[in-house]
Amino acid sequence: MTNLITVVTPVHEPSVRYLPEAYESLVSQEMPPGWAWQWIVQEDGQTGAASAVLPEDPRISLGTGRNGGTGTARNMALTRAEGSLVRVLDADDRLTPGALAREIAVFTQLPGLGWTTASALDLLPDGSTVGWEHTEPPEGPLTRTHVLDYFRRNNYRLPVHPATLCIRTELALALGGWMALPAGEDTGLLLAASVVADGYFIGAPGLLYRKHPDQVTAQAWWTGPSEWNARMRLIEARALALRDLWGRR
Repeated sequence: MTNLITVVTPVHEPSVRYLPEAYESLVSQEMPPGWAWQWIVQEDGQTGAASAVLPEDPRISLGTGRNGGTGTARNMALTRAEGSLVRVLDADDRLTPGALAREIAVFTQLPGLGWTTASALDLLPDGSTVGWEHTEPPEGPLTRTHVLDYFRRNNYRLPVHPATLCIRTELALALGGWMALPAGEDTGLLLAASVVADGYFIGAPGLLYRKHPDQVTAQAWWTGPSEWNARMRLIEARALALRDLWGRR
């Protein structure tokens, strides 16, 4: 039997043009023996634009749906996940060589692990890369509450990049998938997972995080104080509630 990792990619119109590069980064992955990948691309909308730029490949599952935001698109993709692991890959980003193999190796070696993240490099418009703007931890295990404690101490900033999350599918489902937020839903799932299961940080870069004017995090509303604070407070409150409930088990 082949083990499967499901790669989940939500897409909306400004990012469609980057999908071929995301696909290229996926097909170039050298998978460990006995492993394969499934790519679920879910459009936030019903234009069918994604189908126009992707090749025929039985490993790709394309879906469309009513506009509901990135979190909704991710969750609709999750309904078709067949793998034991779910790996995030945003439409405008690229996996680095060996990213999936490194993540699978960690989960295989540490069967009690719930999730991983990896180092990320910002991919600039001229094709050059620079390190992520935040300080990342050394490679190794991340015990429960590590991420939450850092998040609370550092004005709702994360020590690891949520766009590199790889999570056991059963854990993602148990947590209800991605949060129903206008943005920051990936931070919400990472924080929730981090307080109920141990994680692991992979020091080798696992993602090229594209920087471009149309990306969600480049929009003025992303850091608008009213919505930003409300989103972050809810993410924090959910993580605290899960931490406290889990601690009573």
